[in-house]
Parts: sequence; C-alpha cells; structure tokens
Amino acid sequence: MTLELTGGPEFAATAPKNARWSRQYADGAITFASPARTTERMPRVWSGRGLGLPEAELAAFAGQLRRVMKHDAYWAARARNPRAGDAKLWTPGRYDDEDGFVYFAGPCAHGGPWPGYRPAPAFTIALPHVRGLRIRVAAYLAG
Repeated sequence: MTLELTGGPEFAATAPKNARWSRQYADGAITFASPARTTERMPRVWSGRGLGLPEAELAAFAGQLRRVMKHDAYWAARARNPRAGDAKLWTPGRYDDEDGFVYFAGPCAHGGPWPGYRPAPAFTIALPHVRGLRIRVAAYLAG
C-alpha cells in the first residue's frame, strides 16, 4: 500500500495483518480462537469476569460478533432466553493505555482457574450474551 501526503514525498507503509479468528458453536455457546497471535496480543480473559482485546482489533472482532448473530445457533439460543442479550451484562469498554487493550467486564470464560486477566488463545461466550457485547464494542468504536 502506498500513501501520498499532500505536498510531500511518497512512502511505503504496510497494512497491519488481521489476525484470523475461528468460531466454534457448541452447547449454546461460541468459542473464539486465534492461535496465530503472540502471547502479548492474545485476548485477555478473566474467566467469568471479562474480556480484553487489542484496540486495533476491535473493528475486526465486531465483524465476528456480527457473523455470530447471523448464525442459526445464535437465534436458537436467543429463542430459549430472549432477555439474555441485554448490554447491561457487559460494561462499557475501558481503554488501558499501558497495554493498548480495551476491557469489557462481562460473562466470558476461558476455562482456566486463575484470577485476573490472562492471555487466552480461546474464550467462550454464551450465545445469547453476544448481542450485549456487540452493543458495547460498537459503542466503544463509535465514541
């Protein structure tokens, strides 16, 4: 990609590579994984308490949430619990300038027993709760 500044010389800038996400639907939940990331850029999860993602990756993750909400499994789970998609289950995004992550407290799990936000190559969210997270991510991106 080449960028040209008005009144200045051209220079080459590489576009950042988007880490690929995988999604697996099972038992009324969605598991997101992205094993290609380094430990420093892996999502951070405090099991049962919240999720942190690099701010630069929020737009791509919002696209993943949108895809989940189009899947039949999402709608089947929402039909069983229509009020579970409330955004109140997730806090507004909080940016941490020390690590460049945005944190959302809410119902996310990685299966590990340790407290605190830890790098996680995969994390799980109950399908009905995806809507609330999508609302919070969209609000952060719009702000």
